[in-house]
Amino acid sequence: MDTHLHHTHTEQHLTSSEILTDIVIGMSDGLTVPFALAAGLSGAVKDVHLIVIAGIAEIAAGSIAMGLGGYLAGKTEQDHYNSELKREYDEIENLPDVEREEVRVFFEGLGLSPSVQDQAVEELVKDKDRWADFMMKYELGLEKPDPKRARKSAFNIGASYIVGGLIPLSPYFFVADGISGLKISAGVTLLCLCIFGYFKSKLTGMPPFQGALKVALIGALAAGCAFSIAKLIEA
Repeated sequence: MDTHLHHTHTEQHLTSSEILTDIVIGMSDGLTVPFALAAGLSGAVKDVHLIVIAGIAEIAAGSIAMGLGGYLAGKTEQDHYNSELKREYDEIENLPDVEREEVRVFFEGLGLSPSVQDQAVEELVKDKDRWADFMMKYELGLEKPDPKRARKSAFNIGASYIVGGLIPLSPYFFVADGISGLKISAGVTLLCLCIFGYFKSKLTGMPPFQGALKVALIGALAAGCAFSIAKLIEA
């Protein structure tokens, strides 16, 4: 049984981590996918307006798809928690002795004396809601999810995708041909990917410069492949 204690400060930290995770997911794909699409179109068509229209359409579709994915993930987490909570209430109702023993074992793991263990168990099981919440946290390791988490995740991921996608597409608004736009877009996007990869790696505990180079190389490879394939198809 997990004896790790979850304090209020930890829950606030987890909430912040969820927001950062959403931003990382949306921004990562937002920087890479529209960049690769614009690069591919730059190798196949000369009309910069077509590249811009296709890019905007991709950003719109991608942000909706990514946001929907975040919403479904949040709903799945909430549904899973509710399902496990219902099961805990059933076990408390039908197998109270087993559940009491699991609570006692938890307190035993904290190093409490037998008498204090019994006293703590008796105090806890007086309230079934508190008992079920205790089992969810310390037996299953599940924190109650924010009921608005699904909507927040959808918005965070979708908005981050839009912001990320506009970065590689924006140079095409100010040039006359696709190749010129691609040159500026490549420089701006690779710089942003390096910065994004650097801070992402710092947050996740990876070597920041290695992470920055890795993210930039992935973006460059995706764009290079898309451009080369478009040129081959055109030929």
